[in-house]
Amino acid sequence: MTDTQQWKIIYNEYQAEQQHLRESLCTLGNGYFASRGAFEFAEASHNFEDNPHYPGTYLAGVFNKLSSNVADKEIVNESIVNWPNWLYLTFEYEDGQHFHLDEVEILYFQQELDLYKGQLITDLSFRDDKGRETELKTRRIVSMADRHLAMLQWELKAINWNGQLSILSGIDGNVNNSGVPRYSDLNGNHLDILEHGEYNEEGIYMHSRTNFSEVSVAQSVRTRIHIDGQSYDYERQLEQNNKLVYHRIPLKLEKGQELKVSKILAIYTSKDDGVGNLIRDAIRKVKGASELEDLAHYHYIEWEALWGRSDIRVKAKDSVQVLLRLHIFHLLQVASPNTLDLDVSVPSRGLHGEAYRGNLMWDELYIFPVINYMKPSITQNMLKYRFYRMGEARRSANEQGYKGAMFPWQSGSNGEENAQEIHLNPESGRWIPDDTHLQRHVNTAIAYNLWSYIKITNDVIFLEDYGAEMMFSITKFLASLTSFSESKGRFEIKHVVGPDEYHTSYPNSDQAGLNNNAYTNIMVAWVMKQSLKLYHRLPSDFCVYQCKKLDINKDTLKQWEAISKNMFVPFIEDDILEQFEGYADLKELDWDAYKEKYNNIQRLDRILESEGDSPNNYKLSKQADVLMLFYLFTSDELKEIFDTLGYKFNLEMIRKNIYYYAKRTSHGSTLSRLVYSWVMARADRKISWKFFEEALKSDVDDIQGGTTTEGIHLGAMAGTVDMVQRAYTGAYVDEEGVLWLNPSLPIEIDSLEMSLRFRGQCLQIKISKEQIYLKHEEGWRDSIKVGVIDRSNIRSLKLGESCSFEY
Repeated sequence: MTDTQQWKIIYNEYQAEQQHLRESLCTLGNGYFASRGAFEFAEASHNFEDNPHYPGTYLAGVFNKLSSNVADKEIVNESIVNWPNWLYLTFEYEDGQHFHLDEVEILYFQQELDLYKGQLITDLSFRDDKGRETELKTRRIVSMADRHLAMLQWELKAINWNGQLSILSGIDGNVNNSGVPRYSDLNGNHLDILEHGEYNEEGIYMHSRTNFSEVSVAQSVRTRIHIDGQSYDYERQLEQNNKLVYHRIPLKLEKGQELKVSKILAIYTSKDDGVGNLIRDAIRKVKGASELEDLAHYHYIEWEALWGRSDIRVKAKDSVQVLLRLHIFHLLQVASPNTLDLDVSVPSRGLHGEAYRGNLMWDELYIFPVINYMKPSITQNMLKYRFYRMGEARRSANEQGYKGAMFPWQSGSNGEENAQEIHLNPESGRWIPDDTHLQRHVNTAIAYNLWSYIKITNDVIFLEDYGAEMMFSITKFLASLTSFSESKGRFEIKHVVGPDEYHTSYPNSDQAGLNNNAYTNIMVAWVMKQSLKLYHRLPSDFCVYQCKKLDINKDTLKQWEAISKNMFVPFIEDDILEQFEGYADLKELDWDAYKEKYNNIQRLDRILESEGDSPNNYKLSKQADVLMLFYLFTSDELKEIFDTLGYKFNLEMIRKNIYYYAKRTSHGSTLSRLVYSWVMARADRKISWKFFEEALKSDVDDIQGGTTTEGIHLGAMAGTVDMVQRAYTGAYVDEEGVLWLNPSLPIEIDSLEMSLRFRGQCLQIKISKEQIYLKHEEGWRDSIKVGVIDRSNIRSLKLGESCSFEY
């Protein structure tokens, strides 16, 4: 691949059946809003399966609740909202025939997602049924320089014809949420169109509002036309087709002439700071906007700066470099500097579609580690998203008889539990109960994210203003989740669901939840220990204040200490952790028979349910559960945790647990391959690389059979970046604030280069097979403390100083 190719995703053929996938992968966004890569001429669709085009525009942090009658049950779902389609732009020949890509003969097609510039370019030529040949080149940008702006441009040339045609440019309000076929029974009509119209000769506006959360959005577009480089004076008519409002712009095009259409969008919401009248503000914004090239110029500057901070350069085989950049690109489109003052975090499927209804889950656990080293202020802002929902978390805990703050498995607008009560199995067509809301480990993930952010940034101001209260409140909840077992002589946790998700109850049991999930129990013990450590490190007067505020006393602290030392952990054998108590008693699955029968058995839960069976009956996992421990902690950290709990731990346990559960995992989640790649990185580099490649291609190849069409898997994307950033470099921060590197490059990677932000400093890192090069490039402090491999190689690098290590 050339260097240019390593910055571009290119499609050289139009394939209607691949269009939904490409729309997700070619989504453009800026952290405030994003638009799928649907073609401009595609009208809003209410039928995802039968229409290859699905325009979707989504605003960060904007949700709406609707009730639906499903399987004789009234349920309420909160969803991200598909807003009116600002892209709408097409043309009509003088005979009334509309242009549509699926109705012409395509002579040439190339679509290019430029990752470096953050733009989507489509170049095509086509012949219609009248023999008219036309060239069309389109360019689209969602501005990273001004979060309220987006723009697109058409360059259209008549090759062998001339005549009248009309440009149709407007906003399509005929949208709803129908981008996930298995949600088709759910009510998707989230919007009321309040007002629309035109302003002066150039523009159209539309004012819409969600029908429950009552969030208003104003969109205004400006369309300008040039022919052969000259501005074209024209008359236009305002027309309406249902909720599609557009300008019809008639003109004459001669053979060989080039028509240029420029369209700019301004978008505002009632949640924005510093807005007055939304419609007026949107119109003023777009009327005052510069020409497209000027706006694009400043957009390119922002992307250049983002890549200067975020790029990871690898010398590796095949498409590793470009796919790694694709993943960084989509991460930055959801978590960008434009996100900093928004009350948002990172949806599991980005702003790229409607899967999981746009809700947040625990994917922050995979995403924040990357952002922590790129632009940690974004992590801080997203941790505040959780803080601002502490009231709801406390209410949820209290309602269920717990203390502290219990955060939901799925979170949207206000922090209520948004997990589905029932979900559709597309294999059987049945709606079945969904008890995954019992994944209380999401609270340990939030605590882990908070602790990791503090370790990397040393942001004690955030810790005192927000973090300590969050940490202590979560710890209070987790402590109240435990009970002391007299028979075991240890604390235990009952009626929860682990990361595996396949197991939600015991065989033939009517009671949801499982007892003593090993991952959850160990994470809870870890949280107890970290909170005690935090309590003893914080200023005494601040601790007194927090204890009074949160009703923490000496007995509370004693309980935390007791749990940290006496949490029960189930084992199958001395060295094999039992995923949950009773797992060892389950039946073994005939994996070979199911692979032969179904070929793809990633979603064994659906297959078994369709057969009248249940994954609750078998030793199997959707994704890593026990192995998450080896993903989150170093071997030294795990030894300390197990020693504190009074259980033995050795390195051989890691290998044994990996191979035990690897044989029993279907990898029904993109995150699973990522975790397996990580935990195998030092045990079996060949297998690790196999899982890494699968994770790297999981979205671009849509390996889960259609799920990427509904939105990318942001956790898996960020996780593959983190594999290179931390797993292969061995980067971690110890409790003393030393940044350690202990590289273990796969055979397939010759070298890598990147910059890490660490405690206000910038450290340049170059790693080859034999050498590590470090340079303290910039920062607010005189020195940065780094360690390489072992304690004999700790250096305090002064600003501008560099050093090298052989290994």
